[in-house]
Amino acid sequence: MVPTQPIISLLVIFALSLLIVRIGSIALRMTGLSPDVASFQSTSAFSGAGYTTEEAEQTVATSERRKIIKALIRLGSVGLVSVIASLVLSFTDSQGGNGLNLVYILTGVVLLVLAARSEWLNRLLTPLIEWSLERTTDLELRDYTEMLGLQREYRVAEIDVEEDDWLANTTPDECDLSDEGILLLGIQRNGSYVGAPGSDTEIKPGDSVLLYGKEDRLQELSERNASDVQSHKDAVEEHEEELETEDRLIK
Repeated sequence: MVPTQPIISLLVIFALSLLIVRIGSIALRMTGLSPDVASFQSTSAFSGAGYTTEEAEQTVATSERRKIIKALIRLGSVGLVSVIASLVLSFTDSQGGNGLNLVYILTGVVLLVLAARSEWLNRLLTPLIEWSLERTTDLELRDYTEMLGLQREYRVAEIDVEEDDWLANTTPDECDLSDEGILLLGIQRNGSYVGAPGSDTEIKPGDSVLLYGKEDRLQELSERNASDVQSHKDAVEEHEEELETEDRLIK
């Protein structure tokens, strides 16, 4: 006879773990993290993996995010993972029916994972979780990925500036970045970061610049050398045409 109660208990605990990770992921996204980073850090905190990466440092950079991570770590340390392991071992220790028990468990886990990855379920569940978090916490939804259009053709890119690059030994005004539809967000220099630099801030060889713009334009700019004036003219003309098209659509 198949022990249905332990199997159901195991699947309920597994489903609860998936739900907790999902709630944590959405809560982190509501603080401004991208969906991919929020999902990974939520899973990491709940499982106790504790990856030490630059993304992890960003995750604990604010008090709101630290509270979320702390809650996930505590819930993970309650013993849900250990309970799952214990239940699995109990099936192994029981006599007879081990193969059938394993089939039931694996089937249930696969179905739960497929349900968790379902786009339809995500569209239904995510707004409910966001609504609940907004009602019960002081989190404010700030989906910067959507706001900046990063899910489309726009990107934020970090470019290392070398001596013979178009950006070297010049300022945003001098190289007409804005005329190409590119914004300078920051400069990394000698271990320090200059956020929102002025239009007359000189970009030096060895700097790493953080730029916002269309992906293809950023890629071309990263490979452009200082003498390539024609590529700059083409980029400016292309951006002007895009602005004219946008104006017509707005009107």
